[in-house]
This record gives sequence, structure tokens and C-alpha cells, in this order.
Amino acid sequence: MSCWPRCLTLLLILISNHAGADPLRPAYLELEQNSETAYAVLWKVPLLTNGQQSPMQLNLPVGTVNLTQPNATLLNNAVIERWMIQTPGGLAGQQISVTGLLDSSSGVLVRLELLEGGSQVARMTPGNPAFTVESQPSSLQVVSTYTVLGFEHILLGFDHLLFVLGLLLIVGLRWMVLVKTITAFTIAHSITLVLATMGVVNVPSTPVEAVIALSIMFVAGEILHARAGRPGITARAPWIVAFAFGLLHGFGFAGALMETGLPQNAIPLALLFFNVGVELGQLAFVVVVSGLMIASRRLYRTLPKWSGAVVPYAIGGLAAFWTLERVAAM
Repeated sequence: MSCWPRCLTLLLILISNHAGADPLRPAYLELEQNSETAYAVLWKVPLLTNGQQSPMQLNLPVGTVNLTQPNATLLNNAVIERWMIQTPGGLAGQQISVTGLLDSSSGVLVRLELLEGGSQVARMTPGNPAFTVESQPSSLQVVSTYTVLGFEHILLGFDHLLFVLGLLLIVGLRWMVLVKTITAFTIAHSITLVLATMGVVNVPSTPVEAVIALSIMFVAGEILHARAGRPGITARAPWIVAFAFGLLHGFGFAGALMETGLPQNAIPLALLFFNVGVELGQLAFVVVVSGLMIASRRLYRTLPKWSGAVVPYAIGGLAAFWTLERVAAM
């Protein structure tokens, strides 16, 4: 018998150490130019997991003065400050930085809306905690920034990964079926991601997150049914289940993206490449898990028959915990 149950159990242990959905919550800095030298500032910093304030500090260019005092509010576990600043000569060519970025943080997403309608998007990380304001921002910045955000979001969105993992365990290495299933999931969550982000459909995030957890429980149960010789609809037509639940997962992606923000003059571009990043991350996960399953075929280990049920029970147990946690949050 192969060792893939052990490999996947180890993966689940690592995931459970970070149990929580959509942990990608970067700090957010928005600068809206109101005149040649004046800007409206929005500075949002998520609280740490222990509820304490983050040590992050925003450093604006030398000579910048406050036209109004920062007004702080607490909303959705983040401290949000708004105020007006003035920088002699404007911010073009000036450097903005952040101190106190933690290695485990998701960095700072920056959006600068220019007076004439252009915008600049950048991202500060612990390894690169500063950026220079450009006089003529490029579309390439939007592409690179939102591609990375999408890639990180799917790889840190453990509930989404567990759902995909459940589908992989049911489909196995039937490549054509796997392609159909992943394609159906991709199409579905892309549809609702676009509709929700553009404001066409508005669904409360908390119930959606609870149902996403339920979708993982459903797939875990389907794995157990298939092992018991009672294959359900997921085993017979996995692409249908992938599409149906993919619509829900798209709302989850949209919630995180709307919380992060989109550049007003490049919404389609940012949305497209956020989705591209999500697909690249999803593909990377599928390739790694499939590789483990292929490699394990060549390993001969003696495992008890019940070991194959460890992974689906672990997936279902973690999903049940998330379901209770999210229902309680409602």
C-alpha cells in the first residue's frame, strides 16, 4: 500500500496549525491626490492574531505635514485612520516606507490615486519595506501586484485548498476527469469573483464562509462513502460538485479582494490578474499533491487498512470546527 495517507496527514497537520480561513490580510495604504501637494490618506492595519495592535509605522516623505489630525476607528479587526497631508512639490519621486513589518505579515498594499485619474499600485514586504512614487505609474505594477496577491491568497486560504484536496482524493489520477473537475471549479469561482467584486451580486461574507466549510465536510463524507463502496455524486460527476461549490468559493475570494481594494482606473486589469494568481496557486497545489500521489506508488510500505480513512476524517473534522466557528460568528 502507498504512503500517500501519511504524506497528506502531515500536510493536514501543517494546515491545522494555521487553522483559519483566508488569512491574507495585508495592511492597506491609500493616498488620493486632491491638489498638486495635498493628499487624503487612508491607513488600515489589521490587528494581530492576539488582538493587539500591529507595530507597523507609516513613514511619509520628509517635509510632509498633517492638514488634519488622524481619525482612528476599529472595523473588522483592523485599525483604520484617515487624515489629510501636504507634501511640498507633491509625492512624485518621493519614497514612502513602513517600519515594523513582521516576517509573518502579508505586507502592505499601496494604492495612489492621482489627480489626473491615473493610479499606482505597489506592495511593501518585510524584505522590501519601501517604494518610490512614480510620476507616470505603469500597468505592469497592477499586473505584478495583483498576481502575487491572488497566488498568496489561494495558498494561504486553507479552506479552499482542503476543498481542492478532497476533490483530488476522490478523482485520483484520472487525468481527463481531473482536468474537467479543476476547470469546472475555476470557471465557477471566476464567475462569482467577478460578479461580487463588480457589485452585481452582494452576498454576506459570514454565511458564505460557513457554507464553504460545509462544502469541505461534504467532500470529506464523499471520500468515505467511495471507500465504503458507495460512491456518491462527487465520485460519479466530480465536475458538477466542483462547479456548484466553486460558485461559493468565488464569493470567498471576492470578499478578501474587496477588503484589500482595487485601483479605480484599473479594476478589470487588477481583477483579471488576481484571478490569474489564484489559478497559478491552485495549479501549483494540484501539481504538488499529484506528484506526491505518483511518487508514493513506488514506495512499498505496510499500512493498516484503516489508515486510508485518516485523511478524510481529518479534513472533515477541521471543516466541522470551521463550520461551528463561523456559525457562531453569525
